[in-house]
Amino acid sequence: MRHAAPLLATVCILAAFSAPPAHAQSTTNNDICAAAEDAPVSPEQRIAACSALIAAAKDGAAAETSAALTNRGATYWYINKMTLAFADLDRAIALDPKNVRAFRERATAYRTAGRLDKALADANEAVRLDANDAKSFDVRGNVFNNNRQFDRAIQDYNEAVRLDPKFSLAFMDRGVAYYFKADYENAIKDYDKAIELDPARSRAFTNRGAAYKKLGRTDRAIEDESAAIKLDPTAPEYFDNRGLSYQDNGDYDRAIADFNEAIRLSPRANFLTNRGDSYQGKRDYDQAIADYDRALKLNPGFYLAYNNRGAAYGHKGDLDHAIADYEQALRINPKLDSAAENLAESRLQRDRRNEAGGRGQLPTFDCARAKRAVEKAICSDPDLSRLDREMDEAYKAAQSKLNGDGMARLRREQRAFNVRRDERFGRPDFQLKAELQKRVEVLRGKSGAN
Repeated sequence: MRHAAPLLATVCILAAFSAPPAHAQSTTNNDICAAAEDAPVSPEQRIAACSALIAAAKDGAAAETSAALTNRGATYWYINKMTLAFADLDRAIALDPKNVRAFRERATAYRTAGRLDKALADANEAVRLDANDAKSFDVRGNVFNNNRQFDRAIQDYNEAVRLDPKFSLAFMDRGVAYYFKADYENAIKDYDKAIELDPARSRAFTNRGAAYKKLGRTDRAIEDESAAIKLDPTAPEYFDNRGLSYQDNGDYDRAIADFNEAIRLSPRANFLTNRGDSYQGKRDYDQAIADYDRALKLNPGFYLAYNNRGAAYGHKGDLDHAIADYEQALRINPKLDSAAENLAESRLQRDRRNEAGGRGQLPTFDCARAKRAVEKAICSDPDLSRLDREMDEAYKAAQSKLNGDGMARLRREQRAFNVRRDERFGRPDFQLKAELQKRVEVLRGKSGAN
């Protein structure tokens, strides 16, 4: 069963604005509009201040108006009002074609909108206008990163940190490029440097945790993910990433607790799918299926939820539903190898079950009415069906050798075996086939059969 891919926090150009202190209202519009990214100013305050400056701008103040439009456009981008962001940045560039920051910010907006060709054109222009601007090289590196040109991205990040050796964000972004090149050691070195320069950069911690996880150092990953959560407990991705680390460790209860928080902060299909995977780890297949159902309501094209729901149905012995889910996963993503493998195995199991039924080799109960997971498992496996029949035959043979008290004791023992089988089925330490074989041997011993 393949997990839904964890979210790797990558290139975040604008830091989150924190709540303004009580005295912020007395700050001038110029100060608020042009405040540093980590200033205690809300997006709404910044937009209002910039708007006041733009409205009051006088003829001939093109550069000042362009700067205010750039600040407002960047803020609109941050709060995901893309139409307004592009309108402001376009105006800013029209007023001042040498406004390097306006080109940088519009490049970022184009990149996040998936328009990488336009993003690259703007980033190139920013670099051309000021070849000593480290941020322009970082922005262009981000475009190359999104285009999976990782070596080219690293070249730009190298230039960014050469121009500004204390540029924490550029080190973090270069770490992302190394991560996607599967060079996790160098990624960690860059995240180390980013954290050294800016210990409050939460995304550097969670990204470093992702690199540690790739190296099999899950405990270190959890340390970093916990540090990221402490720095920013409002980021759902951080809880999701730590939940995946707990899941990798088999600590499903802690994983579910983290997925719960991620879902509370932002219900997303991948968070629900990851929680479903943890419920599968706990053998709670019904709850897992409920999470996959919710994930698919949010995102009907999320093929990993279909694949993993198919696995849950398969564990329950519901091969028809499992096959349908694997087929749907492959319709959405024909290159999903795990779904193709699961589909082939499920079809084989169904064929074997049907073949066994045609030869009269079904278990002693009606598979069409089977409700328990253990019963469905027996129905789906010819060997388990055979052992069920052998156990029934051995039980009847033992009964024929016993008197009233002995028969009553045998019935109690058999009921106790069935209860224990139903309760323990699905646990890692319970092997159904071996337990059935042992019970058959015990019953045959009571009847004197070989």
